[in-house]
Amino acid sequence: MGMKYRNRAYRLKLLTSVVLASTLLLGLIGCSNETAEEPQAVDEAVFNQEGLPIVNEPITLDVLTVRWGNMGDTFTQNQWLKDLEQQTNVKINWQVMSSNDWGEQKSIMLASGTLPDVILGDAVFSDSDIVNNLAYFRPLDEYIDQYMPNLKAAMEETPELKKISTFPDGQIYSLPARLPSRPKSMNQPIINKVWLDRLGLEVPETTDELYQVLKAFKEQDPNGNGKQDEIPISGSGDISSDLLSPFGITDINASSMMIQDGKPVFYPVTEQYKEAIKWAHQLYAEGLIDPELFTQDNTMSTAKHQNPDAALIGFTNQWIPDAVFGKWKDEYEAIPTLAGPDGQRYQAGDPVGLSFRRNELLITTSSKYPEVVARWADQFYTNEASIQNFWGAIGTVIEKKDDDTYALMSPPEGTSADAWYWEQSLRDFGPKYVSPSFEQNIILDETVGDGLKLVIDKLGADYVTTPFPNVMYSSEEFQELPTLTTDIDGYVRTNRAKWITEGTIDEEWDGYLKQLNDMGLERLVQIRTEAYARYTSVQ
Repeated sequence: MGMKYRNRAYRLKLLTSVVLASTLLLGLIGCSNETAEEPQAVDEAVFNQEGLPIVNEPITLDVLTVRWGNMGDTFTQNQWLKDLEQQTNVKINWQVMSSNDWGEQKSIMLASGTLPDVILGDAVFSDSDIVNNLAYFRPLDEYIDQYMPNLKAAMEETPELKKISTFPDGQIYSLPARLPSRPKSMNQPIINKVWLDRLGLEVPETTDELYQVLKAFKEQDPNGNGKQDEIPISGSGDISSDLLSPFGITDINASSMMIQDGKPVFYPVTEQYKEAIKWAHQLYAEGLIDPELFTQDNTMSTAKHQNPDAALIGFTNQWIPDAVFGKWKDEYEAIPTLAGPDGQRYQAGDPVGLSFRRNELLITTSSKYPEVVARWADQFYTNEASIQNFWGAIGTVIEKKDDDTYALMSPPEGTSADAWYWEQSLRDFGPKYVSPSFEQNIILDETVGDGLKLVIDKLGADYVTTPFPNVMYSSEEFQELPTLTTDIDGYVRTNRAKWITEGTIDEEWDGYLKQLNDMGLERLVQIRTEAYARYTSVQ
């Protein structure tokens, strides 16, 4: 499906439709990418470098995005997006794919070199997809400088945007996002407050106090059903990593790296990791940790959290409790971050907020209108545009009040707030930027969803550690990393589960360290340390 716009001043030819041999890509194809052509000059009589409309006569861009599962394309009816088409004269041909089907189709697209004008959302292409196919994507530094004043201002106010967007060659190929009203902390300790009250116990503040509470949960029938069916600690996902936090080990990017004394450290070989595993084994050996912790899937975990007859779980780490425990949700409360053996509190998260993304928009070398795309994308980098592309349009999902505050409306009956936001907006995907100073104007319901998380965040935000950042790797590094991480991460996970359940860490520690070194641990740490140095050097 080629562009259908002609204008003699623009000097554009009608592009020929491209049909891939694979039927998987029918309806998905944009413009042919035979070579990385230079963009054609844009006639000033057609293209406006400032103000709206962006072009004086309508043109159409093919924009590809990927949505989770069966979410569909209802977001395209967001009134802000519809108004943007009218204001800019830039029409969007949305090509909306499901994540269920995207993996195979992505491989075919990258192999064929046939891409649409614009890639939107970080679920489309990963870092390695982009780095290994740079010929398909335009460097954006000059476009940002010339055509994107909103993004330029955002990068000056919040340098993190430029850091996360800069590739190893020093150029920017994808645009970033700063999501609004996001917390600093990840999962917070959650406890069954009803059980505490029934047993006359106080909220634990240290790992030692938590141990005593868990013992009572196991032995004193706090759910009152006459059975010893209570599970003191359980959870979904890798909750074993949450058990390491009180020992100063936090890892929000699943890299097995952390920043210690300003330097990157591979923590699974540290003494504090060893002590954390020993503590977790003590809990497991005494029946205080769910014995199926390492084998259950999310379905099994959810069945325990939402058991119909009685609450079963005493303690866990979660984003928010109301989305996890079903009809028992009112029994659970978030509690302050626990102090570890050294008396300090360590909370997984990021002091600058869990709000930064990259790869939210790429301009392909297939596009003949990169200046137009850049100006179009820059419209997303205002506060009002960003909140409407995260929750929904003003007048539909957001109420703008007379005092210039913005309140979220209640979702339709039978629809959760989060599901409604995904239906009405780009939500997590796409370029956006909300200034930290603007967030005080956003009014959220503190009893559910995003608003509740910000309330819970106050319990842990002061203890959030500086994480090893989401660094960028070069094409050469990406060639080495998969083999190194598959072997090393798999070996670390296997031994963590074994040591927590069997408790043989002391006897096996030296052999474990030797095996990691034989697997190339030194090289893995070197790659990550060099990537970290590049990341921190971006100004």
